[in-house]
Amino acid sequence: MDSQQITVLGQGAVSAAPDAMRLNVGVEVRKASAGEAFAAVRAAAVRLLRTLGEAGLAAKDLRTSELSLGPEYENYPKISAYRAAQGVEAMVRDLSQADRIIDLVAGVGEEARLNGVSFEISDPVAALKDARDRAFKDARAKAEQYAGLAGRPLGQVVSISEEADAPPRPMMMAAAAMADQSSISPGEQSVTVSVRVVYAFGG
Repeated sequence: MDSQQITVLGQGAVSAAPDAMRLNVGVEVRKASAGEAFAAVRAAAVRLLRTLGEAGLAAKDLRTSELSLGPEYENYPKISAYRAAQGVEAMVRDLSQADRIIDLVAGVGEEARLNGVSFEISDPVAALKDARDRAFKDARAKAEQYAGLAGRPLGQVVSISEEADAPPRPMMMAAAAMADQSSISPGEQSVTVSVRVVYAFGG
């Protein structure tokens, strides 16, 4: 390590509200035969996809996430039924429609399944830029402090490298945001950037 340099790690975090919801839904049936189960689940999946389309979701925002068919055993090797399932991952880009879309899915029929939701920032570029600004300022402040403690002036930047960091993570929703009557609460996410900066000591 060059004794004429200071290496610091700066961190910057920015909170941003998610503007999209990833909805995992599907249909599931149990029938006496594999053929019946598969035909029934395919018919139910068509109804589910039609419902999502009529709710305003574009075809590009719908992705098949599961397609399964298999026996269920009452007492092996005795088969009690055949289970078939088809899952869909739907991207809801208008969160004001989230409750309505979930209600529509539940109304598809007894085959409908709701398997969970996750929220994301569809375009995190602005939040990342802000987080980088904060991370670099944090690194600069640390370097200045260390240079002062060493009794030496701080020189120019020698190198900058952005450290790998975790994706945006959920945060507690602000109380003001909870005034919304919707049962869907996207909360906020923290966009975090870490930057390693190497400074030279000044002359």
